[in-house]
Amino acid sequence: MKLYRYLTGPDDASFCHKVSQALADGWELYGSPNYAFNGDSQSMVCGQAVIKTVDGKDYEPGIKLSEQ
Repeated sequence: MKLYRYLTGPDDASFCHKVSQALADGWELYGSPNYAFNGDSQSMVCGQAVIKTVDGKDYEPGIKLSEQ
């Protein structure tokens, strides 16, 4: 099965670590990163889609993507 996740976080090192951890866990970058202003928190927010192919499993709506 092919899985998709969209990672988000503040524009700081924690977001870079989140993406780096996903890459270390076998996820691949999908598309370009996004950058937006959050008016409520008055801060910039980053986003990056990642994908991963997992053999031998079928997709189920309750699957925990971060554990794959």
